[in-house]
Amino acid sequence: MSAAAVPAVGGISPRRAWVTDLPVLAVAVVWGASYLAAKGITTTHTVVAVLVLRFAIVLPVLVAVGWRKLRALTGAQWRGAGVLGLVLSGIFLLETYGVVHTSATNAGLIISLTMIFTPLAEAAVTRVRPSAGFVAAAGLSVSGVVLLTQGGGFTSPSAGDLLMLLAALARTVHVLAMARIKAVRDADSLSLTTVQLGGAVAVFAVLAALPGTGASPWSTAVGFGAREWAGLVFLSVFCTLFAFFVQMWSVRRTSPSRVSLLLGTEPLWAAAVGISLGGEHLGVLGVAGAVLVLAGTAWGRRAASEGVRVRS
Repeated sequence: MSAAAVPAVGGISPRRAWVTDLPVLAVAVVWGASYLAAKGITTTHTVVAVLVLRFAIVLPVLVAVGWRKLRALTGAQWRGAGVLGLVLSGIFLLETYGVVHTSATNAGLIISLTMIFTPLAEAAVTRVRPSAGFVAAAGLSVSGVVLLTQGGGFTSPSAGDLLMLLAALARTVHVLAMARIKAVRDADSLSLTTVQLGGAVAVFAVLAALPGTGASPWSTAVGFGAREWAGLVFLSVFCTLFAFFVQMWSVRRTSPSRVSLLLGTEPLWAAAVGISLGGEHLGVLGVAGAVLVLAGTAWGRRAASEGVRVRS
């Protein structure tokens, strides 16, 4: 789709809208690849340990780079970012345990329901009904997800599937909270990301110290080979640092529904990675589902933009 075909968001030009949208789309790509990466380096007994390592790799760099602005945060901003960090820790616990107990394909497809939960939750909070076009576009995308699950070999619901469903709900809470917590709206994005990740690391470190939560981070790191370390770096730098920085940056420049729709292409990338790297097969139904998800996302993107413009 050309930029000229996309309506402006409020008073934002189509070109500026794409400047905001393209990084979010890149997040969808790396998140789509994250399920296979996480599944390849994580077991039931190393979930918490891998999460500690994943966040600890990038946190010192963030603190060092943004120390001055980090110190400038107000108490309210620290508290707001801390709340977001607690939600973030819940998202990663649910997603990581979920992907261990289900397929990477299932994980990527189920988490895409965030694109439905977010606009519905936003409408409930703001008491502004989503447009008919947006609802229809969301329905088209969901239909595509259903076809993708059938084409990719969707298994019977499992505990992992339920955990991924809960993770989709937690993602919705996180997106809406970023948009509605007043204290974090005007704060430096890098500083807020650092506080969030620091809060998540603290939660994971406490869990790792408790008995019965699996292997320790140190023993897990010692047991990693080159492939596991490559996967961990990918999850840390691209799927954690880059992804959440872009999400925080973009959600304050557009609507949560718009961000959610772009992130809704995540199952397509999960399927693409599964096919090209994981040896999975996508049949005719899966291809049809991919087309519907893309069409629904594009349509919903227009509908969300038009809705914001009309309200403005």
